[in-house]
Amino acid sequence: MKQLSLLAASLMFSAGVLAGAADNVSVQDPYVRLAPPNAPATGAFMVIKNNGDKDVKVVKADNPVSKVTELHTHINDGGVMKMRPVPSIDIKAKGEAVLKPGSLHVMMIDIKTPMKEGDVVPITLSFDDGSTKQVDAKVVRPMAAPMPAAMEHKH
Repeated sequence: MKQLSLLAASLMFSAGVLAGAADNVSVQDPYVRLAPPNAPATGAFMVIKNNGDKDVKVVKADNPVSKVTELHTHINDGGVMKMRPVPSIDIKAKGEAVLKPGSLHVMMIDIKTPMKEGDVVPITLSFDDGSTKQVDAKVVRPMAAPMPAAMEHKH
């Protein structure tokens, strides 16, 4: 009976140790943008929601499709939009981080094998407390930019 109590206590302790930021995070609408043939890089996008009472940080992302995976954002540098790596993506308690084109995203650099529309890429997000969450992101073809509104010509 004493051994059973010790086993139960150690299991409860293990569950407490393993709980982390990842347990309070949910990810919505993850996708990878289909890269043109021979393109060396592409991006992954998603909404990361923090349902917990503490702020969390995504400090790393990884996937089996690219040799390098980085957290990136876009900045306006003298009127020119440029991509830059960021050390982390902060997600406030009860808040969310929206990873979208032209903003924060997961950058997949040096693609190992070509992807096709409908493939699923497992992306592992690592948090500042060491916990991780795997997200299955579907590869989707980028949507074409909307046609500009018809211009009125007066001659």
